[in-house]
Amino acid sequence: MGAERRRHLRIPSDLTLEIALSDGVHNARLRDVSESGLAFFLDRSLEEMTILEVSFDLPSDDGHFSVRTTGVVVRSRKISPAVDHYEIALFFNGLDETAKEALRLFVAGAGK
Repeated sequence: MGAERRRHLRIPSDLTLEIALSDGVHNARLRDVSESGLAFFLDRSLEEMTILEVSFDLPSDDGHFSVRTTGVVVRSRKISPAVDHYEIALFFNGLDETAKEALRLFVAGAGK
């Protein structure tokens, strides 16, 4: 098994994620989220290094914070031979400072 490369704590999250693909916008289910990326489940594989536009709402003290950003697919793995769904890992490459702070607060609050 390889060395752990993650720099940020990942928090399990069962939130809905919208992904813009060439055939339209699709909903996916988040598995976890961190300050630097997220993992989600999708009914298709995506090629590594694909750049995606994603959006999701983080719960916050005053309702929710909408994150809209881009990210790079760094992993796409079939969940199991019997299930035609994939676990996709995405590294954020387009977060603005406000979204970074919202993610930091979300992760810190969930980790308590």
